Amino acid sequence: MQQSSGGLVDLLLASDDFYDLLATIQYLDVIQEHSTGAVDELVSLESELELTRASLGSQIQEAEEQQSEAESALAGANAARASLEAEIAAQAAAEEAERQAAIEAAEKSKGETFTTESGNQATVEVPEAEEPAPDEGETNNGSNGNGGATSTGGVDWNVDRETFISTWSARIDAYLAGSPLAGQGRTFAEAAWEYGVDPRFSPAISMIESTQGRYCFLPHNAWGWGSSSWGSWEEAIWDHVAGLAIGYGGQLTYAGAHKYCPPNADFWYAGVKANMERI
Repeated sequence: MQQSSGGLVDLLLASDDFYDLLATIQYLDVIQEHSTGAVDELVSLESELELTRASLGSQIQEAEEQQSEAESALAGANAARASLEAEIAAQAAAEEAERQAAIEAAEKSKGETFTTESGNQATVEVPEAEEPAPDEGETNNGSNGNGGATSTGGVDWNVDRETFISTWSARIDAYLAGSPLAGQGRTFAEAAWEYGVDPRFSPAISMIESTQGRYCFLPHNAWGWGSSSWGSWEEAIWDHVAGLAIGYGGQLTYAGAHKYCPPNADFWYAGVKANMERI
């Protein structure tokens, strides 16, 4: 312990004896050591605080950078969405123009014949009424039920399964009466419900491609469907409706007509649509 000369004199005068003086000096040493330790701890805490501040500042900077990156990503996503929506709108407009052109072409050639995908001849027909093309979100988007879809092109997907099947079974049976496909209305309706396909689509194609199964180019192939043949109408119907769901979105579109019957897409589209209107 270090003391000034004045402090030592005062300490000697205040002590009763040498042992009292020694005890006092030892006590003061303890106090000084404790104070020194407290100061050292305070310095250490201050150093840790500075490190914490520096770390916090780094974290804040990193968080700000991440926020900036997130904002940039969001802006990019919004721009991509806007671009996609514009592209979809342009495609829809182009599809509508093609549909109208197909109807006009059919009107000019009404009553003539054209070659279908199956190689048969079909009469050019013109739809009586134009239904708007289904918008995104208005079609049936899932199998095993209606997937929350709304009515589309005369098909109400908001009803329950049995109501849907009984309604369309009767309508399709009436349409196919007297043909080789007669009595298959329920098969068409069940497959349509299962795969989310317009229930009129497959029966109407059968009329264009084979006059409702009367002139099949392969066994039970009433649709000009590739090189497929089946052992029964039930098996054929289920496979064809599934194929329409997978390859054609389950709905009649001009793009689908061009894919199904490329040489005569205009007449094929108009003919299938005209027959769908009759169901």
